[in-house]
Amino acid sequence: MPAQLIAFLQQTPAAFPHAVQGIECIETHISWVLLAGEHVYKFKKPLALDFLDYSTLALRRAACEEELRINRRTAPGIYLDVVAVTGTLQAPRLVPLQALEEGMPVLEWAVHMRRFAQDGLLSHLAAQGQLLPAHIDQLAHHIATFHASAAVAGADSPWGQAEAMREAVAHNFPDVSAVVDAVADRALTTTLQAVQTWSTQQGEQLTALMAQRRTQGWVRECHGDLHLNNLVLIDNTPQLFDAIEFNPAFRWTDVLADLAFVLMDLQAHGRADYAWRLLNAYLERTGDYSALRLLPYYQCYRAMVRAKVAALRWAQLQGQADAQAAAQQEVVRYLQLAADLIKPRSLALWLVSGVSGSGKSRHSQRLIERLGIVRVKADVERKRLFGLPALAKSANVVPGGIYTPDASQRTYARLREVAHAVLTAGLPVLVDATCLKVAQRQIFMTLAQELGVPCRILALDAPVDVLHQRVLQRAAKGNDPSEADVAVLEGQLKAREPLTGEERACAVEVDTSQTVDWAVVLPTDWFNAN
Repeated sequence: MPAQLIAFLQQTPAAFPHAVQGIECIETHISWVLLAGEHVYKFKKPLALDFLDYSTLALRRAACEEELRINRRTAPGIYLDVVAVTGTLQAPRLVPLQALEEGMPVLEWAVHMRRFAQDGLLSHLAAQGQLLPAHIDQLAHHIATFHASAAVAGADSPWGQAEAMREAVAHNFPDVSAVVDAVADRALTTTLQAVQTWSTQQGEQLTALMAQRRTQGWVRECHGDLHLNNLVLIDNTPQLFDAIEFNPAFRWTDVLADLAFVLMDLQAHGRADYAWRLLNAYLERTGDYSALRLLPYYQCYRAMVRAKVAALRWAQLQGQADAQAAAQQEVVRYLQLAADLIKPRSLALWLVSGVSGSGKSRHSQRLIERLGIVRVKADVERKRLFGLPALAKSANVVPGGIYTPDASQRTYARLREVAHAVLTAGLPVLVDATCLKVAQRQIFMTLAQELGVPCRILALDAPVDVLHQRVLQRAAKGNDPSEADVAVLEGQLKAREPLTGEERACAVEVDTSQTVDWAVVLPTDWFNAN
């Protein structure tokens, strides 16, 4: 009956508690979505799949109520209420749950939402080249804030167990395999086998780390389906919507597994640069660098989730040749992305040094996006050591201040710790710090030698008058973690020590007062290695 009801609702504007000009229906593999003017009504299909159960009216009501609850956490302006469809099949009427009177027959349940423009979806913006760096930075803030406030899985809860994650990963492959078998392409079959074997092996190797992170409280009630189609600009700010309500195991997950979805999907949309921008902005806010060993595993998992969704759609489209071919193409695209995401990276330790105002953050930002590098910033980690947000002012907050010799020593120890964690996770790292002393630079050269990776030093500088101007402008804007003023800059200029011969052998010195084309400035093999 639900399918018939949807058809009747499309033909019955009087069923809605507001004026309706026309009613459109969008069908997904698990839902019908009715677009009615400025309003949206989302109905669950009466399905029982391996990952959800909407088979009864009671289960669909519970799913609607849960969808409302979890999505109001991030998009309260979109999710309005739960409604019942009462009346008869031929004369249905939508009534809010709180207005439903005792004895009224309930034909179906739906989530009532405020409609938004589809061209505000981040997937659309990415496809049109309208997704901006500012959107990515806002998104990082939004996701990090959401994760920080999300409920933490209790020690006695079933959520976030390593075994459950391995099972979830394994469940993606049968449906995708059915599509690959239909394609009958030997290379594609080999790719699928390689991804499946790698996923199985990594799941076993990462079991202890997943268990440790669960104990540490990193398994939380997240979103669960955080790809670009579930992110929308409202008032020019990204919002998360359509979190997974139908299976709490998908939602209660490691925060990095949640973030990995949108990172993967940015790459699927051809914006690997934005994926690295988002990851770095998120890590600067959370400090969760120890999770990075899990990143390829979770990104591969998320790519295979999208491949599975496309495979389910492919199976439902039998007899619809064009639509089925499009679904098949999407399966192949995400499978190939999964294979790309698990390829080993060439490693290097990048050290971007220079006095305040030399352009370390600005120029390193370009590099981390272009080459796919994880950055750790001294200004941010110094404040984290003292429990301060990156943009907080430390004056009169910390007794003795945060720029003492002891604080600096602790900061460089923290930078080394993070750099080590990133490199051993299989990712290149960039350290953004003044590193004015030979001893400070030696910390990272020694680490690179110990791990057998090249050390690449970018020594940035500019004329003194330019440095002064930049420091003053930065202080006036107040949107940078650095608290250095002109007096600090003058002290740095007097205290800095020139590069040694050993350092010059792996360094590039750059005057940032000139236009910098990194493709020209850097040795070719520095690009090729990443």
